[in-house]
Amino acid sequence: MQTGPHPGAPHRDDLSRDDLGHPVRISAPVGRVVSLVPSLTESIALSAPGLLVGATDWCSHPPGLAVARVRGTKNPDVDAVVALAPDLVCANAEENRESDLAALRAAGLAVWVTAPNTVEAALDSLDRMLRLACGLPRPAWLDAARAAWADTAADAASTATNAAVTNAAVTNAAVGDAVRPGARRRALVPIWRRPWMAVGRDTFAGDVLRRLGVDNVLADSPQRYPRFDPAHLPPHDLVVLPDEPYAFSPTDGPEAFAAPAVCVPGRLLTWYGPSLAAARHELAAALARA
Repeated sequence: MQTGPHPGAPHRDDLSRDDLGHPVRISAPVGRVVSLVPSLTESIALSAPGLLVGATDWCSHPPGLAVARVRGTKNPDVDAVVALAPDLVCANAEENRESDLAALRAAGLAVWVTAPNTVEAALDSLDRMLRLACGLPRPAWLDAARAAWADTAADAASTATNAAVTNAAVTNAAVGDAVRPGARRRALVPIWRRPWMAVGRDTFAGDVLRRLGVDNVLADSPQRYPRFDPAHLPPHDLVVLPDEPYAFSPTDGPEAFAAPAVCVPGRLLTWYGPSLAAARHELAAALARA
């Protein structure tokens, strides 16, 4: 498949700002893109097949993606990225190291950094990256994803308003007590073991769960991904175990906790991209089984 600018892409030399407010001068038309984030790789590949020329070794979607591989998100081969001569490099503030991104900028490459920590911010971030940075029309999958989560925004706001009441009530309940149908649940969301680490404050995954009726018990942690001791945890009635970055499974993870545990695809919980269109329904179904 040939690479090149999207048909009808405007000829421009724009100075736009990414999610961090960094000015990014993008020469158009954009015909070669390297993505350093799996979810962004999938977003670009499905929006404009042929636009991507490079991606990380961890970029597994869409299946069969035939582009140059440039190692991992935390240790990209900067020289290999530069050699691909991309018009644009797409990255994420959490997934990628600033030192690597600075090296790419120093080599003269345009680097667009995303940094969403809520579902709504992710949808807006993807829209800006695809339209402003890549010069693409808004893809249909993004409209489908926005529609899938549209009626959860009010629920999330209501949750924040009533958080103090909910926390006080659950504090008096024993861990493992049955949850009433429709009641909110309190979950621990581990992402690593040896050492144990979990989702903490201000995270995209935490917002996804909140919109599905599940409150993160470590949401008030000073760290975004704090370490924890399984023997000393706030009251909770659920453990949500994604299969990435640590590959939790039914035989690796649930045995460490007294509360019911549910294993979920990390792509549905932590990726922001085309997976958002189905994530709400599939995650809700998985959580209901726990």
